Amino acid sequence: MKTTIHSTFIKLPIAALLSSAVLASCATDDPDRRAKQGAAFGALAGAVIGHQLDHDNGAILGGVIGAVAGGSVGAYQDNQQKELEAALEQERRNQQIEIERLQDETLKVSLSSEASFDFDKSALKPAFYPALDKLATLLSKYDRTLLHVIGYTDSVGSESYNITLSKERARSVAMYLNAEGVDIRRIRTEGRGESEPRYANDTAEHRALNRRVEIFIKPIIEGQEQQALDSPV
Repeated sequence: MKTTIHSTFIKLPIAALLSSAVLASCATDDPDRRAKQGAAFGALAGAVIGHQLDHDNGAILGGVIGAVAGGSVGAYQDNQQKELEAALEQERRNQQIEIERLQDETLKVSLSSEASFDFDKSALKPAFYPALDKLATLLSKYDRTLLHVIGYTDSVGSESYNITLSKERARSVAMYLNAEGVDIRRIRTEGRGESEPRYANDTAEHRALNRRVEIFIKPIIEGQEQQALDSPV
């Protein structure tokens, strides 16, 4: 049986204020600024929760953010995929990031937990900031999409603990992307814990592959805006 999925929209006014506060607290000439911001965003994310959009009215989403005409969706996602693959070529070669195209034109970007987080931690590794910076730049450019940021864990630890950890990691990624310019109204986060392993949790290698954050980039299609709100399966 599938475990309960915890999901949330991050509220724009609160998120904007808190992000501004964090940025202001880190002097621009501070050599440790990025590390401090990363740790602060991880802590902030746990507090910034709520509902930004009406789940039952996807048209609000398209009206506020913008939508893609149905006949242009394939080309829009084609161009975005090509630019993502080019910008993140090094990370893909190092198996830190995977990019896939799903049948419904959604793009799935998988972030290796080993590259992005220390074991059992939810604060992003500073070494992973450049990859997220490149990702944020393109997500901001292709802004007629909704982003579902979903965290997963292996089966070590209790189910409730893993739900919490996976949710906190998803929020850390979401808050970082927002700080780098991605409209917070486009981001939805979930923690699915250990419920959807990619591999059996029978070896250390397999458990490492199960620990991940996935970003589903769903196009907002004119007249079909509600589909962008639907949680990926």
